[in-house]
Amino acid sequence: MGTGRKGGGLKPMRAKISKAINVGSWINVTDNSGAKIAKVVNVRGYHGVKDRQPRCGVGDTVFVVVKRGSPDTIHKKFPAVIVRQKKPFRRLDGNRICFEDNACAIVKDIEKYEPQGTILRGPIPKEISFRFPHITKISSKVI
Repeated sequence: MGTGRKGGGLKPMRAKISKAINVGSWINVTDNSGAKIAKVVNVRGYHGVKDRQPRCGVGDTVFVVVKRGSPDTIHKKFPAVIVRQKKPFRRLDGNRICFEDNACAIVKDIEKYEPQGTILRGPIPKEISFRFPHITKISSKVI
């Protein structure tokens, strides 16, 4: 099942994703897990250059700390998947896709990527559906 990468058996993305979200960025949480706004603290599987700040984009798995939300989730660390970004990214057919905000979905288990919430508000790109089918099942719209 492993691909030799730290991220586990994840399928490759079907787009050239530009990395638009830095570590330390505050992003919206798009599910109904109780969190509203979270801060990105770590990008899972990032291998970079010395003194370069880690970045992530759509489809990357990150760890976030909840900054605003319900009292039982605030100031706690959760694994999450980036589902939207403002910066346009290119699909293989040449189209460029961008969204109004940067958003993530909090997941329960880092190996199966099952979402913690039951509903995802807002659209998600179809690139997420190839890699994370559990997140696509609860989404309201796939673009």
